[in-house]
Parts: sequence; C-alpha cells; structure tokens
Amino acid sequence: MKVSEIIGILDAELLTGEENLDMDIEHACGSDLMSDVMAFVKENVVLLTGLVNPQVVRTAEMMDIKVIVFVRGKVPDEKLVQFAKEKGITILITKHPMFIACGKLYCAGITGRGVWD
Repeated sequence: MKVSEIIGILDAELLTGEENLDMDIEHACGSDLMSDVMAFVKENVVLLTGLVNPQVVRTAEMMDIKVIVFVRGKVPDEKLVQFAKEKGITILITKHPMFIACGKLYCAGITGRGVWD
C-alpha cells in the first residue's frame, strides 16, 4: 500500500515527507513503547504512536522505519518535524485513536506481527 493511500484511509495530514508518497508499506506497528517497536523488526513499516517526542524519530531511524503516524490528534512541534525531515522520515497525523487507526489499516490489507511470525 502506498503512503498516499494510508493518508486517505486514516484521514491523515502530511507534515513532512512528500517525497515518500509512493513508498510501499506492508506492515504496521502501533505502540507507545519504543522498546516494543525495536522488537518489531520488519521492512516497509508504518509506526503508529501517541508518543510525541524525539525518541520516536530516533527509534524510527534506528529501525529504518520511514513513516510515523501520530494518533489521537497529537501534533508534534516544529522542532520534531524538522528532525524527522532531516532523517528522511514521513510524518502524518490523524485524529483517530490508535485502535481505530490500526484497524483501518488492517482492514485495508496492512499486516502486523502476530504470534505466528
């Protein structure tokens, strides 16, 4: 699924990463615990979180996650947006809570990581 499709599904707003709109995303990870995100090792991942701080971008960079969606209407400050831009990470925001956002992506074909992986 393309990032541009994710924007439509989540009624999201793009804050940075216009160059990544055609990037393919296959998996999603929804978490506010960055240690859990680090345990979720997959390629082509979108990270959904309500945690709005630089550690999220640092974790995404370390795990090669190119797209972050801030849920529940959380809006990162300009410093965080600039930091993500410098790292080549796309930032989206949605008003949906994490459960709903993850469910919408799952229904659209994005997979997560289950006990069978």
